[in-house]
Amino acid sequence: MPKTLYDKLWNEHHITTLNSGESLLYIDRHYLHEVTSPQAFEGLAKKHLVPWRLNANIATPDHNVPTTLDRF
Repeated sequence: MPKTLYDKLWNEHHITTLNSGESLLYIDRHYLHEVTSPQAFEGLAKKHLVPWRLNANIATPDHNVPTTLDRF
C-alpha cells in the first residue's frame, strides 16, 4: 500500500515511541506567530531556557484587526 504524505513526514521525523505510547519527533523548523509566540518565550524565560537552533526559527508577522467599530 502506498504511503501518504503524512506517513512519509511522520516516518522521516519519528525518533522513538516512549513507554507511555507517545512518540518523540524531531522538528527541524519552528514557525512562530506573533500572537502566541510571546507567551511561549515567556515560559522559556521563566524556566531559564533558551531557544535551540535560532536559525531554524521562521517568524511570520500578523496583525489583530478589530471586528467592531468601537476600536478607539
